[in-house]
Amino acid sequence: MNGIHDMGGMDGFGEIDRGEAGYTPFHSDWEARVFALTNSVIARAGSNADEFRHAIERIHPARYLAASYYARWLDAVETILADRGIVTRAEIDARTGHPGVAPAAAARVESRRHRAKDERAKFRTGDRVRARNINPAGHTRSPRYVRGKIGVIRRDRGIYVFPDTNAHHAGEVHQHVYSVEFRARELFGETANAHDRVLIDLWEDYLEQAANPPPSAIKSKRKRNPR
Repeated sequence: MNGIHDMGGMDGFGEIDRGEAGYTPFHSDWEARVFALTNSVIARAGSNADEFRHAIERIHPARYLAASYYARWLDAVETILADRGIVTRAEIDARTGHPGVAPAAAARVESRRHRAKDERAKFRTGDRVRARNINPAGHTRSPRYVRGKIGVIRRDRGIYVFPDTNAHHAGEVHQHVYSVEFRARELFGETANAHDRVLIDLWEDYLEQAANPPPSAIKSKRKRNPR
């Protein structure tokens, strides 16, 4: 998805709140109930975590920014229930006492075949790769700030279900997930610390082979950063 919901790498939201003294996972009893309700709905409605994330991404941007963490969960649960025809939007609005904001329509994703779990990995540790510059209408776990950037495969984490299809019930495509290392300056520009690195887990379909830099470029870089 491309929208306010993909907040990774975005500026203007202030410092990260690292938690308060006496931390508890829930600030109110209703949050604990929403947590339990969400897990129950996902299981009973035949949903999955990727569809749930996509339901959150469909919340109207203004409502999303104004809502707390578990309020977004509750919105997503309502969307899944309405999408499945278990309840209607009118019934939800009648129960809450006020009309809600209709979510964006769910994107359609073509069904894809299952990949065999013993399929060979496309990339190996040490490979230079580029995060593909994709802009899907539906769910994706490839963050915007990494798309088009070059990194290095550091680890093959194994085979997992591809979220982009799983969120839309278009097939549990199994593929390799890699831990990819990016230089902070590659992601955030020259003002970032030259020594910082960011490791991001990315599915195989998010990546493409990147050409190795010419030897002249490597020598030039070493001259600018002597050790």
